[in-house]
Amino acid sequence: MKAQTLEDLITAYLAQVKKATDLLELSFGTKNILELWRSKKIPKRGIVTDDITYELHGIGCRVYLSEICVDFDYGPDERVDGFDSWRLYTYACEVPHRFKKYINQNTLKREFDEYVEKGKAQKTYGSMSKLYFRQV
Repeated sequence: MKAQTLEDLITAYLAQVKKATDLLELSFGTKNILELWRSKKIPKRGIVTDDITYELHGIGCRVYLSEICVDFDYGPDERVDGFDSWRLYTYACEVPHRFKKYINQNTLKREFDEYVEKGKAQKTYGSMSKLYFRQV
């Protein structure tokens, strides 16, 4: 098995966020269900399907898929492709068999900082968001 890289972790995490937000959109008509909660149209915690639930928090959401929990924050302009070292760490802990290296916070933080320094990800300027987004 080849060694997993930070890029692999980011790709896997964002794939799970996409899966989760696609399910939210199917169920609620939108990927960003924060406004539905804030306007009291849905509860803070609820059911998406029989074996999938959600829990909203601050500016984000946890979706409990049948196999894992994926925790993400909504970014500017309702973006769902953002990440930070904490979100990547919690995801790695959900799938330690795939990303054993990254269940060490110091390792992940060091590689994440290098990733950002190389310009592979950056924050969106003019936004209060603390999320990073891949640069193409």
